[in-house]
Amino acid sequence: MDSEESSSDSLFDGTILSRIELQRTSTPSVIVIGGGISGLSAARILHEANFKVILLESRDRLGGRIHTDYSFGFPVDMGAAWLHGACNENPVAPLIRQLGLTLYRTSGDDSVLYDHDLESYMLFDLNGRQVPQNVVTEVEEIFKKILKETDKVRNEHPDDMSVLQAISIVLDKHPELRREGLAHEVLQWYICRMEAWFAADADMISLKSWDQEQVLSGGHGLMVQGYYPVIKALARNIDVRLNHRVKRIYNGSDKVMVTVENGRNFIADAAIVTVPLGILKANLIDFEPKLPDWKVSAIADLGVGNENKVALLFPNVFWPNVELLGVVASTSYACGYFLNLHKATGHPVLVYMAAGRFAYDLEKLSDEAAKDFVLLQLKKMFPDATEPVQYLVSHWGTDPNSLGCYSYDLVGKPGDLYEKLRAPVGNLFFGGEAVSMDEHQGSVHGAYGAGVSAAQDCERHLLKRLGRITKVRLASFLQESLEAAAIPLQISRM
Repeated sequence: MDSEESSSDSLFDGTILSRIELQRTSTPSVIVIGGGISGLSAARILHEANFKVILLESRDRLGGRIHTDYSFGFPVDMGAAWLHGACNENPVAPLIRQLGLTLYRTSGDDSVLYDHDLESYMLFDLNGRQVPQNVVTEVEEIFKKILKETDKVRNEHPDDMSVLQAISIVLDKHPELRREGLAHEVLQWYICRMEAWFAADADMISLKSWDQEQVLSGGHGLMVQGYYPVIKALARNIDVRLNHRVKRIYNGSDKVMVTVENGRNFIADAAIVTVPLGILKANLIDFEPKLPDWKVSAIADLGVGNENKVALLFPNVFWPNVELLGVVASTSYACGYFLNLHKATGHPVLVYMAAGRFAYDLEKLSDEAAKDFVLLQLKKMFPDATEPVQYLVSHWGTDPNSLGCYSYDLVGKPGDLYEKLRAPVGNLFFGGEAVSMDEHQGSVHGAYGAGVSAAQDCERHLLKRLGRITKVRLASFLQESLEAAAIPLQISRM
């Protein structure tokens, strides 16, 4: 990236400048750090505003926690896979319409378990015996009552507690809601599905905050062609540098200098940091001067969840034509479920999902051992199950580029953490799913919107500093997306 020479700060001396490309133009310049959808949306906005933008990404690919794998011969999302809220209010929906992508709707607006209504599913115990449907339906109603009662627990206890503790209080107060044997295992499965939404165990999730997310209307839709077309569209004509792992960010009085792993430096008027919260928590980037205490505390006080997938490609379909195949057990930790991609996409693929502590434990296995573990469960359910032709295993918790999946509220932490994480520091602005506005953390559209917001704040800041027009215009990319709202979403299941 071209950089502007500065002699006002001793840091930018001849030694360092020998490793910096010099800029000879007054065009405002911004470095975007992180090539997930948040960084890409920020870069897109600034690029459309005629800023000089460079995007630095540590991986050898774009997308971040969005990773559409094509090694099966067709797209399989090993990270984010749903659009949560198939409606005009979702900022990503217009782009999906514009690209002509199809959604497979898995739930309506009132799904307790968020991304599935469970209208199309079968549950099995650990021995492979199918759970009678009447037991599943009964426990579902019990689970809804338990969740409703936890709201009363929250109102009666001024101090925060975990969701699991609140459930325990409810069951002590209402023993008629307790279940034994198989019904208890089904209840644990419902808790497991709830934990999957946060990618964290119920004993880690804040009762105060767990249900405060503003879930958009329209239900939830699986991206049939995967999310990569969205990433590709956002990245068009952006100056992207892959394999550029940022190690240091110097926030000067009117410049920002970013140092990558090989020692090369980039300098610009401002920077937008969109790296995952897990990277910030691990202090893998050295900030100079150090981030203020309020920012450091906000980073430390937010939780980062983990969810992994084991995708199995089979030569033929041996399972029933349902969306979910669940495994119930005596603890939520031992429960699990398979997403049937064949029903949504027509390809003979099952994707096993694991969240929280179990997701981390799954990463301790080799890929082959992880495959064997989930295949053993399948063979108990379906004795005629065949060996997979190929398989994929994600490792989001130990991936050095992510160190987890997305944020959630820990027990007993302040309620203004997201606002503090979002707040700029000098010439540094912050994006990523964790700084999403309107309680949309952990979602693709939340990350996207956070990038847009950070870019607009950055643009406003720089134009004001440079004495130019301070009214931030709507980038043509956003305008085109809004115009595309008139095109209906392509939904393959209503």
